[in-house]
Amino acid sequence: MIASKHFSKIVAAVVIIALLLCGLAMAFGDKLQSYTASGITMEYETALFDTSEPIEINIKMSEDDWNALLENAIDEEYYSCDVVINSTTFTNVGIRAKGNTSLSNIVNDPDTDRYSLKLEFDHYVDGQTCFGLDKLILNNNYADATNMKEALVYDMYQYLGADVSLYNYAKISVNGEYWGVYLALEAVDDSFMLRNYGTQDGELYKPESMDQDEKKDSNISDKFRDGERPTPPDGEKATPLDSTSGGGLGFGGELPEGGPGGGFGSGGGADLNYVDDELGSYSTIWDGSITDTTDSDHRRVVTALKNISEGTDLEKYMDIDNILKYMAVHTFVVNADSLSGNMAHNYYLYEYNGQLNILPWDYNLSFGGMGQGGSDASGVINDAIDTPFSGTDFFDKLLENEEYLAQYHEYLRILAEEYVGGGVFDQLVESISSQIDELVATDPTAFYTAEEYNAAKETFVQVVKLRAESVLGQLDGTIPATDEGQKAGSSALTTASGINLSVMGQMGGGGQGGPDGQDSPRGGFGDKVSSGGNSEDGQGGPGGNPPEGMTPPDGMTPPDGMTPPNGAGGPPAGN
Repeated sequence: MIASKHFSKIVAAVVIIALLLCGLAMAFGDKLQSYTASGITMEYETALFDTSEPIEINIKMSEDDWNALLENAIDEEYYSCDVVINSTTFTNVGIRAKGNTSLSNIVNDPDTDRYSLKLEFDHYVDGQTCFGLDKLILNNNYADATNMKEALVYDMYQYLGADVSLYNYAKISVNGEYWGVYLALEAVDDSFMLRNYGTQDGELYKPESMDQDEKKDSNISDKFRDGERPTPPDGEKATPLDSTSGGGLGFGGELPEGGPGGGFGSGGGADLNYVDDELGSYSTIWDGSITDTTDSDHRRVVTALKNISEGTDLEKYMDIDNILKYMAVHTFVVNADSLSGNMAHNYYLYEYNGQLNILPWDYNLSFGGMGQGGSDASGVINDAIDTPFSGTDFFDKLLENEEYLAQYHEYLRILAEEYVGGGVFDQLVESISSQIDELVATDPTAFYTAEEYNAAKETFVQVVKLRAESVLGQLDGTIPATDEGQKAGSSALTTASGINLSVMGQMGGGGQGGPDGQDSPRGGFGDKVSSGGNSEDGQGGPGGNPPEGMTPPDGMTPPDGMTPPNGAGGPPAGN
């Protein structure tokens, strides 16, 4: 009788799996090349993301619609277009501008309308895909003079075998006219989940600490332009936070609302810190639902966050191996526009059967691109590997566990020794250069000139190799691996003499644009203040006035001695 009951359960499970597979077959048809319980091979993997050569994308739409998209980009509304990818045409595809600060800053810049774009193939035509891909992201390489930062990061994730979007370069044309070279990315959505997780029916979230209204709100920039400072809560005076807590600005010496690391809009659970058992305390996560979710789904996330905060059954509540890979790459590339700094965004949260996973997103501001500039080259190159996340407690219990810490260190060693030291990085730069050098030189909408691109590329290679040297020193114990340790012993740090990070592009400044000499992107500022010296000698954290165009978020004022700039700024960067 017991055996019969078990047999019935097995049959039921088989039927459910069969129905799921039938559903996949109906939705994606011949685009499924093979499948397993943990992943599906999709046709677009080779059709779009063969990185041996860029894809060519021609966006065909009426001139009126294209101009309307550019003029109303901040609304992120979809328009219909036809898209020719290499030689295959897709009709009635949804297209819109995308981005957060990159979008708002370009809207406010009269010299450029080079927006990142999102192509949604099933927006107007149910079931339409691009070789099985439902959505394709086209990133404009904003604030990245190297045009390579994101490609490197995604390549590093792939090298470690992490769950990450596929990438490739794309030559974009509009109605047959060359528009620019972009980075094409697999959107983290239905197709991504099929490729990585197969028949799993997990839930996907993209917590975003800055909402659409904040993105459109120009009050912050207007106040500073008019010489008015926003007022801190309860009339308090803004004071700098201790650098080991991730920098940023606080009020009365306290961390901003939203938990440890605080920062720009980290409330609502976006920082992944456990607060209490109330679902309403995590509204920012639920607002970012990609899949259709219920309170029952949300309860599993809160339960996981609670147990993770207590260090209970971590293997049950975290996809530990993938998260350790995420931590290693994310730490190596020093991306302050994220949970590493005070920005509670630019990641995806995947939940399946109560287990949480972190998926990477948005790395154009890595390696100091948040505005640390030339004054903090040492701070970026020597960023402490054992205290990498100042905006969240989510990863703390992994770092406190000897076994998990050792595995995290091993992934860092693989990146430093094998990927960089073993020549993989050099091969990547050589391959990308051979593909995009000419495209960059003739790019009519580029943010930077070809000369600036070449100079940025040279600095980029230096910075990545010095970062690998520092990581190995921290792993071997010759360089302190914590913020506090580096404060006490800065003489051991890898030397960054002569390195100016702003050459690679950053939120606070840039070059003179493409062939027509348009202005480069401006605005925003970084948050993770690294230890290891002072700004005068080029060996420490940023100090003094913020770069041109930087403005703090609403309700916050700069520390003493920091004067608000004139000019436009914007909310935290993201996509």
